[in-house]
Amino acid sequence: MSNKFKDRQSFFEKLLSLLQGAAWALVAVGSISFFISLYHLGFFIAILGAFIGTLLGLFFVVIFEIAQIQVEKLKEMKKQTLLLEKLTQQSDTTTTL
Repeated sequence: MSNKFKDRQSFFEKLLSLLQGAAWALVAVGSISFFISLYHLGFFIAILGAFIGTLLGLFFVVIFEIAQIQVEKLKEMKKQTLLLEKLTQQSDTTTTL
């Protein structure tokens, strides 16, 4: 099997990537909308409001990044398990000879 098929992303990984992008868009929209809506109260309050507007989006960014790391960790553990099984099979065949 070629490398192209081994590195193919699953549907879940593609969905996670899409959701990460949506979370970053939520950060941008929340920041801009809070800043614009609070600008008439003063620049400092608008900056503070923009920070508060980004918090929900940043929360989702962190959650989806953690999920992506866990998926990558699972894939790496599967690779290591496969290699370990091959090594144990080789050592079993070597000891029986």
